This record gives sequence, C-alpha cells and structure tokens, in this order.
Amino acid sequence: MHETVPPILLVGCGKMGGALLAGWCEKGLAPSVVPPLVVVDPARPAAPAAGVTVVGSLGEIPAGFRPEAVVFAVKPQFSATVPDYRPLIGNALVVSIIAGKTLAWLHQGLGPEAAIVRAMPNTPAAVRQGITAACPGTGVSPAQRALCATLLSAVGEVAWVEDEKLIDPITAVSGGGPAYVFLLAEVLEAAAIEQGIPPELARRLARVTVSGSGALLAASPESAAQLRINVTSPKGTTERALAVLMEKTAWPELMSKAIAAATARSRELAG
Repeated sequence: MHETVPPILLVGCGKMGGALLAGWCEKGLAPSVVPPLVVVDPARPAAPAAGVTVVGSLGEIPAGFRPEAVVFAVKPQFSATVPDYRPLIGNALVVSIIAGKTLAWLHQGLGPEAAIVRAMPNTPAAVRQGITAACPGTGVSPAQRALCATLLSAVGEVAWVEDEKLIDPITAVSGGGPAYVFLLAEVLEAAAIEQGIPPELARRLARVTVSGSGALLAASPESAAQLRINVTSPKGTTERALAVLMEKTAWPELMSKAIAAATARSRELAG
C-alpha cells in the first residue's frame, strides 16, 4: 500500500541513511511532487527506485526543490555541514539521527524556529527490525510528528520520549544493544569450540540459537524472565549454567556497569 508523503531530503546515505531509504522504497511511500525524494551523498549511491534523485553535494540539489522533511543521517564528524542546509529548511520537519548532537546544537545551526526531532535508531533497521527512540523539540506540530513516525517506522518500531536526557541511556541500551547480542553469539561460539564442537557447527549453533531466541522473544507475550524460566528445568544443565551467569558479579552487575559506562560516554560526546 502506498502512503503519500511530502517531498523529502535525505542528507547522508551510509548504513543508517541507506536503511531508511530502502525502507521508504519498500513501503511504497509516494511523495506528492517531482522530484519527490532527493539524496545528498558524496559517494553518489545508485538510486534504488524511480522518483529518487541522488546528488553529490548541496549545490547540486535541483532548483526549486523545497522539502517538507529533511533527514540528517551523517556521521558526527561530518555534522559541520548541517548549518549549510538552513536556507532549505524553511518550515520543514528536521529529523536528526546524528549521534551525540543535541537539540540545542541543532537549533544553533538551523535556527531557533526549526522544527527538529532528534532520533536514535539501531542497526537492525537494516533488516527493518530496528527500534528508534524519537524526541521532539519545541515547535514540532502534530502533523510533523506523524510524518516523522511514518518515516522512521519504515525500518521498525518507533518509541517517543519527551525528555531529551533519556537519549543517552537509550543510546547505551538499544543503540549499542546489537553489539552486546553479537558478543553473546561470539562468546557462545568460542565456548562451544572449547568443548570440542567443530568450529563451523559451533558458529551455526550460536548464530541460530541467538537469532531464534530473539524471534521467540519478539513473538511471545511472556516476559524475558518467564521465557528463561521455561527453558530452565530444575536441577538440569541450564540451571547449572545460569548459576554461573547470574552470580551477582557476573552478568547482572557487568551489564549494569556496561550500560552506565556507555551512558556516560554518550553524555561526554553530547557535551
């Protein structure tokens, strides 16, 4: 089903910008004018669908193009170019997924009147299974909020937060969370090899166990704790393993320390 959206400008088409663009095309979002969607990226990736215009710089944007949504998906080290887009913003919605750049920083570059949403997606967006936390700044209208939700939901779920301070721990939990899950698969594979399982089978067992458990967690109405209990037979092998992993100084304390460290680092980068 096609959903009509206004013209969009996407600045940056790396992994996350590319995931958003692919999600929009897959959803069949049909902007209402031509050119409907313009992408600015120095690498000039191939346009994935009709109606997408790809240019290498701000100066190459087609004359007369006036976006109603501008999505910044550049890395923090390239964020210095953001203020250059101020003349194009006008009354457009601005969605920033630039890590560490606050609403105050964005308003400084784009003007105090800009309608800005700061968003934090995660890498499962690449397979449309991500979750994005979005924090609206002052001046974002209900219609713009709805448009933002439409754009971000093309790659997964959207969770709104009103307090920007929550973006730092959210970055630690869901932004970095995929890395922690991948680490689990990595160490599970290594432990399997230590127990004599052939490396190829160890990798397959670890990867499918982690991905399948994630799928079960997503599909089940039960809590993660209950699903864990369901796997754990009294006095069985899993119970013995969990006795090690759930020691106070093991997973519970280590995860708490890890999230606190990542949250602190997010605040340092934003400061």
